[in-house]
Amino acid sequence: MKLEIEFGGKARSVEIEAGPTRGRQIRCMIDDRAIEADAAEVTPGVYSILIEGTSLEARVEPQGAGLRVIVAGREYTVAVRDPRQWRRHRGAALEAGGRQRVTAPMPGKIVRVLVKAGETVEAGQGILVVEAMKMQNEVRSPKSGTVERLLVSENQAVGAGDVLAVVV
Repeated sequence: MKLEIEFGGKARSVEIEAGPTRGRQIRCMIDDRAIEADAAEVTPGVYSILIEGTSLEARVEPQGAGLRVIVAGREYTVAVRDPRQWRRHRGAALEAGGRQRVTAPMPGKIVRVLVKAGETVEAGQGILVVEAMKMQNEVRSPKSGTVERLLVSENQAVGAGDVLAVVV
C-alpha cells in the first residue's frame, strides 16, 4: 500500500508491504529509508511494534479527517493524503461488530478493572489495565456496547490470549 502522509508537520511518502515471512512482519519505505518491523494490533487502535530490537506501543485514534498517533509519550497528528485508500480501510479499523471477546495481549497481571459487567462502553474506551514487564497497558473495548461479562479481577494473573471480558 502506498500513501502520502503528513506526519509531524512534514510530508512523507510511505509504502508498506508484508515481509518475506507471513505473519506480523512488515517492510516500510519512508521516503527513501527502508525499515523492517514486527507489528501486531493488540487491541483495536493499539499496536505493538518491534524495530531493530526496540519495542514500541503506538495508539492510533481517528481525529477529524486524519489520525492522532501517540508513541513513546509523544503525540502526533497525521494527515493521509491519499483519501481513497484512507476511506477504504478506515471503517474496518474503527469498530468491530457483533459479540467481541476482549483478550489479553500478553501474559501479565490485571492491575485495574475500569468497568463493571452491565456497563455501557464506547469503542476504544479502556476496560482494564494489564501490567507486563513493569509496563501498564490499557486494554480497550473493540466496539461500542455493553460489557456482558468480566472474566477477571484485580491482581489476577493472565496469559496471552486469555479472554478478559465480553462486549455485546
